[in-house]
Parts: sequence; structure tokens; C-alpha cells
Amino acid sequence: MGNDSGLLLVLSGPSGVGKGTVCKALRQYMPELVYSVSATTRKPREGEVDGVNYFFKSKEEFQHMIQNDELLEWAEYVGNYYGTPRKFVEETLASGRDVVLEIEVQGALQVKEKFPQGTFLFLAPPDLSELHNRIVGRGTETEESIRNRMEMAKVEIELMEKYDYVVVNDVVESACERIKSIVTAEHLKKDRQIHKYRKMIKEV
Repeated sequence: MGNDSGLLLVLSGPSGVGKGTVCKALRQYMPELVYSVSATTRKPREGEVDGVNYFFKSKEEFQHMIQNDELLEWAEYVGNYYGTPRKFVEETLASGRDVVLEIEVQGALQVKEKFPQGTFLFLAPPDLSELHNRIVGRGTETEESIRNRMEMAKVEIELMEKYDYVVVNDVVESACERIKSIVTAEHLKKDRQIHKYRKMIKEV
């Protein structure tokens, strides 16, 4: 992949930290970002469009993608498969556009193995009591589920060391500003710039 290619931004963090909310806000902040489209074996819901919301696949098609290493990561939830198609990501990056992949921590670590040149962002809560309040605030979780999610969050926060950047999600707008700064800095890295200048020197 050439140095004019886009960045793959992998945004991850514990359940309840606000990944979806931050990504929604990022769409207004940085409309040029392309969001990775997942593949799934679940049936389309009303209004969902193939290739826009998801790439809808049969179980056979999905298993074929796993076998042919066509997925950057995949998982099975409640009897359905979900995964990130490599082709969509690579073609978008090759066109020079940046891609955002919003994903659970385990999936992000799978992506890191297959695509280490990505930029990995860990979205962190300001503190654990705030995370607890956000999970409770959803109003959809049982006491046991809340406890399980908090235990999982502690494990996932330990995995922060495997990421490139930590973005605290205290105020959504501030988190978006931080992510925008990271994208700018990544594009300014010497490895992404130097080949352009070497080409200029040759042409002089």
C-alpha cells in the first residue's frame, strides 16, 4: 500500500464507553471519513440496504470468507456471524480515503494481527464510576449484566497498552477534537511524507 493511501482508524473501548455516540458525532466533525461496513449473516431489518448498513451474507458465504482470509476480524453473536471484510477496507484506503472501524476490543486485537499498520484508538471513560453510570443509564441491563460488563471493562482497560492512542470520552465534542488531532498527526508522519519529496528531488 502506497504512502498516499488512507489511514485505517480502529476505534475501540469497553461496553458503555460511548463508541457509537462518538462515531455519530465524528460523522459531522469529519464528514470525509468512510465508515467500515460489516458483513453479517443476520437478516436485513426494514430499511437496511445491502452494502450500506451491512453486507448481508448466507452462512455458507460467510464461512467461505473466513476460510479465504477475507475478513480482518469476525465473531459469532447469538447464532449470527459478524465480521469486517478486508476488500472494502483495502479498496477504500487505496483510494486515499481514511476508514473508521468501530469495534469491540477483542475484534480490534484481531484486526491488529492482520493489519498492524492501522492506527488503534482506545476510547476510555473518565473513570470507572462514570462507566458504571452510563451502563446503568441505558436502562436495558440487569444487575448481573451490569456486574459482568464492569468486570469485562476492567479486563479491557488492561489491554489499553496494545493501542497507539487513548482518547478519554468525557465530553463527546472534546473526544472528536482529540481524534481529529490524531488523524492530522498520523498523516504528517515522515514515512507518509518523505516519498513525495524524494520524487520532487529526482524531478528537479
